[in-house]
Amino acid sequence: MTDHKPLDGTLDAFDPMHLFPALVAIVALMLASVVCICAPLLNDIALLVIFGLPMVLLFPGYVLINALFPARKDLDLKERITLSIAIVPPIGIVLNYTPWSIHLSFIVASLVLFTAAMVIITRYRRSRVHADERFTSSLRDIARDTWSKLFSPGQSRLDRVLSVILIILIVAAIAATIYVIVFPREGEHFTEFYILGEDGKAEGYAEQFAAGDPQTVIIGISNHEYRTVTYTVETILLTMTTDPGTNASIIHAAQPLDSFTTTLAHNETQEFPYTFSITDTHYNRLQFLLYNETMPPDGVNTSDRIEASYQDLHLWIKVVPPGEITP
Repeated sequence: MTDHKPLDGTLDAFDPMHLFPALVAIVALMLASVVCICAPLLNDIALLVIFGLPMVLLFPGYVLINALFPARKDLDLKERITLSIAIVPPIGIVLNYTPWSIHLSFIVASLVLFTAAMVIITRYRRSRVHADERFTSSLRDIARDTWSKLFSPGQSRLDRVLSVILIILIVAAIAATIYVIVFPREGEHFTEFYILGEDGKAEGYAEQFAAGDPQTVIIGISNHEYRTVTYTVETILLTMTTDPGTNASIIHAAQPLDSFTTTLAHNETQEFPYTFSITDTHYNRLQFLLYNETMPPDGVNTSDRIEASYQDLHLWIKVVPPGEITP
């Protein structure tokens, strides 16, 4: 039956034919993906792979292509799927340069809003095309079209063998992708240890101050060890000089100042405001030692404690009598 409705762009009551089966399935799968990503009980790796990969790799581009080309004559199914996958990288680049950058919640919200907008535009665009000219497809159509192209009548034995090999390679590629996502390879194991000034920037450190005046810095620790780690931080006051001949550091005096522990999960970062006060003007270096679960005994001397630390940082300081601060 021919569709005689006027092509004035006016939408009537909801007509499922304006959202053909593939788009209806995409909307349903997008909702399922959001539920799997956001619901704690369903936030499982396997479900994320099943629903999340199509949501990221295919759906946004597919609805965009159908919004741009609503008629069957514009593009065939193979071209639409190919262009759909090609749309995703530019979207990622655009998201990376937004103020929110690439974060899971922002990606999910952006993809859902983009897909919903494209579905609405697709319905409008399809309303301006006669029913017998609209592009439509279903999973059955996709499977039938793919099978007919791979195993069309009259193919030689070599062509059939190559088709089987192609299917095996596609299945293997999908399986490899799922394996990499479910069992990701661990990167380098390391811990970030840093000191910031009182304003939270890598500047404005307490370098010259009056004896007895409290000074504050920020100690930062970021765990990338792929496990939960209990760290210990020690601070030690040192009087040090450098031997001009050997360029070796010589410790003349040392005084333990503070010690504290903290436990961080993998990829967790904590920053601690650390306030200290020094009354002895002979000390010229404040040493920060980070231990990764292995602490040296209390009787170990300062040089060996520094050597045994997982990481160490220091600030050169100048402590002057009160009233003698110079610019």
